[in-house]
Amino acid sequence: MIRYAKPTTVDEALALLGGDRWRILAGGTDFYPAQGAKPFRDNILDINGLAELRGIAEMDDHWRLGARTTWTDIVRHPLPAAFDALKAAAREVGSVQIQNVASVAGNLCNASPAADGVPALLVLDAEVELRSTKAARQLPLGEFILGNRSTALQPGEMVTAIRVPKRSAVGASAFVKLGARRYLVISIAMAAVRLVVEDGAVADAAIAVGACSAVARRLAGVEAALRGRPIDEALVGAMLSAPINELSPIGDVRGSAEYRQDAAREIVARALRVAIGDGNSDKVAA
Repeated sequence: MIRYAKPTTVDEALALLGGDRWRILAGGTDFYPAQGAKPFRDNILDINGLAELRGIAEMDDHWRLGARTTWTDIVRHPLPAAFDALKAAAREVGSVQIQNVASVAGNLCNASPAADGVPALLVLDAEVELRSTKAARQLPLGEFILGNRSTALQPGEMVTAIRVPKRSAVGASAFVKLGARRYLVISIAMAAVRLVVEDGAVADAAIAVGACSAVARRLAGVEAALRGRPIDEALVGAMLSAPINELSPIGDVRGSAEYRQDAAREIVARALRVAIGDGNSDKVAA
């Protein structure tokens, strides 16, 4: 018989996860479409009663986003400018109704190559907080998402928060999404850029692209090409000529692999312009 449980504490939830096989239900915006009309075969663990997993808090050395924090929560919360890319991505997650219930952790655990929140969290060097009845651990986001619909979650574990180190919550950031239409669309490609500018030059750069490989990727070559360069007209040119070897796009109904590869470079350039204050477009129609 299929069981349904709605615990009121994290410890109670973890005790259940340590026993039978459970599917975790949070916002449900991916859960129910994936289920469709198929009968349930796993027990359902509804975590919407876990108030301690929702909210944003500033700690001594990091920002903590509870696993149940919604995209609307992120948009409304006062955060440093480094989070502007994440706020822009939050506004792209489905409709406003979906943003009101969809959770940040759910977006990561779903592990879609086109998950809007991942590139913006990657440029913040985000870490995923995991707990079980036996241990707690933190993984860099790049090590948590392993591939299409695949994560590093172990049996009995659940995501309890996403952490952003304060050393990475600095600078200005921007997010650009390319889709077949203006709203309510799965990305063809998307990019997040975070720049730290000191004395008129790029002191640090973090750039990530999503929907152009099985998992979103940081672009180390582009980042290296930008560091130390002055903020001038040549900056975007340096980015456009830098190597991008991290992506492995596929062709599908939304675009060919070649189109995605070219589009990725262009939207990174657009996000870069927004991050340095030279433009304000955070969304592009194909």
